[in-house]
Amino acid sequence: MRLRALLDTDALGLRLLGGEDELDRAVRGVMTTDLRDPSRYLSGGELVLTGLAWRRDAADSEPFVRILVQAGVAALAAGEAELGDVPDDLVLACAKHRLPLFAVHESVAFATITEHVVRQVSGERAGDLAAVVDRHRRMMTSGPAGGGPDVVLDLLGSDLDLRAWVLSPTGRMIAGSKVAGPALPAETCARLAAEHLAATRTGRRGPHRVQVHGTTYSLFPVRSSGRSPQAARDVRETVLSDWLLAVEADAGDWPGERLDLLQGVTQLIAVERDRRDAARTVRRRLAQEVLELVQTGAAPAEIAARLRVAAPVLLPGLGAAPHWQVVVARVEWEDGEVEGGPVAQSLLEEVLVDPLATGPEPSDRIAVAHTGDEAIALVPLPAVASEHDGSETGLLADALLRSVREPLSAGLDDDGRLTLGVSAAVHSAEGLRGALEEARHARRVAAARSGRVCAAGHQELASHVLLLPFVPDDVRRAFTARLLDPLKEYDRRHRAELIPTLEAFLDSDGSWTRCATRLHLHVNTLRYRVGRIEQLTGRDLSRLEDKLDFFLALRMS
Repeated sequence: MRLRALLDTDALGLRLLGGEDELDRAVRGVMTTDLRDPSRYLSGGELVLTGLAWRRDAADSEPFVRILVQAGVAALAAGEAELGDVPDDLVLACAKHRLPLFAVHESVAFATITEHVVRQVSGERAGDLAAVVDRHRRMMTSGPAGGGPDVVLDLLGSDLDLRAWVLSPTGRMIAGSKVAGPALPAETCARLAAEHLAATRTGRRGPHRVQVHGTTYSLFPVRSSGRSPQAARDVRETVLSDWLLAVEADAGDWPGERLDLLQGVTQLIAVERDRRDAARTVRRRLAQEVLELVQTGAAPAEIAARLRVAAPVLLPGLGAAPHWQVVVARVEWEDGEVEGGPVAQSLLEEVLVDPLATGPEPSDRIAVAHTGDEAIALVPLPAVASEHDGSETGLLADALLRSVREPLSAGLDDDGRLTLGVSAAVHSAEGLRGALEEARHARRVAAARSGRVCAAGHQELASHVLLLPFVPDDVRRAFTARLLDPLKEYDRRHRAELIPTLEAFLDSDGSWTRCATRLHLHVNTLRYRVGRIEQLTGRDLSRLEDKLDFFLALRMS
């Protein structure tokens, strides 16, 4: 509502003392205060009501008004019940800072003004937003829904004072209102996504309320339009692909009408999500066709022809065929009841997004197919450094999962795993089959590691680690138990830190001096610990064979 409307309401008993030129200011809330500095409780746009108890003498008015102006309030209304007429020094201070000033008749309670403003502002905001929601719903089947989720998020911010963002399940920011201020830090986004996924896995109904760095957020799931929460047979089918709406507010005490309104907003966002998914159909089909040609042993010329078709779709305007990388991912659930391929496909399309990419759909350069529990991504690289300059090019396995490990681990909970392998870049169709096998081998290396979310790259395939995924589980368990269990038990009983000492000794290539310095120990103490390790295991750490056995046991444990 506008300040002008307050003067038109006789029941409020307001009299304008200054600021005639500012009466078109919008009022977004109301606050009553007699604090000398109420700035911590102001967010901007308020009508501030005061009984003037903060004023001791004329010198107090100017600092008080300056604080209000700096906080962005819409106007000040001073009651006449305490001092009679509003003091001239307050009138002058408001005129100096161009802050509209009203006098409140002594017969009018501040509660009356507060109730009127809140009722008017809330009604106008809810009505405006409901109208936009309704308009977008009518447009669902007739074209783009008014410019995407940003339009509705802007209205949430401007008319309901709600800062809101749309996040992917990995914590990537998909949309945010312009009035929401600076973008959320990546750490906060990842934390919100993790909290949302953890709550979803436990079966709790949204919105989920969480606190991050002292700020409360309410998290609303954004499910595919046309799919109810019960449509999926198992929450694991969708938990790692659904978006979420994060609102900087505590929705715990919201009325039903406001909750319904936010649910309507999530439905609009879901429509946009479905449209973006539909646009991926062509890229998915391209990847599937190339994959089938590669796996069936088609002629390189035929594969090259298909790549020439794919290149303009994935990299519009590119003059020459790009280099390519292959990424293989698997999502596996312990009970085996949920197919992991579609989940892995959605995750790869999200994880492979270039964080520096711009535009409405930054994943439009990624083609991902899936078969069974495996998803395979065909990633074009427009520029690859010379193979002779020694630089790393393209995607790196560790970097892909570094920022998304926390939220994905929460979504996988205790019964799921994501493992990922990345090939080296290839520049021709002839190299694509080898790249696919290389990515699959790298994924097996990742699968041999501990943790819910693991990745490995082609760089690791030239080392001993390549052998580990092919050692049977029972053999690995027996091998590591025989070497490491005596040390773990001794550490448990005596807190001797033999395992960390062994790791440091091997990492120091058996150098007593370097290892002692690294552990901040005297060399004699280090010799005592190594001697105890040899005594407990019957091995000799001066022998290469025993060093290698310990090294492999630590990697497999």
